[in-house]
Amino acid sequence: MPLTAPDFDRYFTPGHSFVLAGGERGTLAVAVAGDLWLPSGRVTACDPFTSLGGGWAAPFTAEVAPGRYRAETAVATFTAPGADPGGRPHLRTAAARLVIRDTATVTWEMAVTEGQDPSRLEDDAYFGYGVDAGTGCFYDPAADDSFPQCEGDEGPLWDAFEEDGHGPGPHLVTGEHGHGLVAFGSGWGDGHYPTWIGRDADGAITCFVTDFFVVPTPGDDAA
Repeated sequence: MPLTAPDFDRYFTPGHSFVLAGGERGTLAVAVAGDLWLPSGRVTACDPFTSLGGGWAAPFTAEVAPGRYRAETAVATFTAPGADPGGRPHLRTAAARLVIRDTATVTWEMAVTEGQDPSRLEDDAYFGYGVDAGTGCFYDPAADDSFPQCEGDEGPLWDAFEEDGHGPGPHLVTGEHGHGLVAFGSGWGDGHYPTWIGRDADGAITCFVTDFFVVPTPGDDAA
């Protein structure tokens, strides 16, 4: 059976805490980036420093009405046993969410691009996007070519993270022609991460959520 979605409600419940195997306690908070414009109603997720531009990243097959939607992240602050409480906080993005509507999510499905079929996946396998620069993002494919300087140590995307002291964000960044994206640190860093689509009781899409595997699954944490 393919990987199933975790309980994202606890990810986006401020104050929820968990303990890692090494003893570090993580406490979650929600950071809001702002409203992301989706002129076509389609959503793409990728590492913007390596895959943005030139159509390298394909949009998900699920579509929503064109509009502006709230982008936010679940950020975990970690505290090690005996650590100096006045030291610099250790922050990691646990998940990133694009909220389509504020109705209760009752079902989850894996977000896929054209040609991907979750029913063919092996046990605990999933479709997702690769990260090689420690960063993920959401954007409308219409913005794909709006950040020609996204690679390297220059351009508005790099500036957003640099001005934040290279923290996990999130950052709502505007490129050319008014198009934008929301970018955020990818959990512990490089890897391969799934995105999930939530639906309400009427089958309408409520959100897109990328999980960065920071929060342990129930039974693995001590909170």
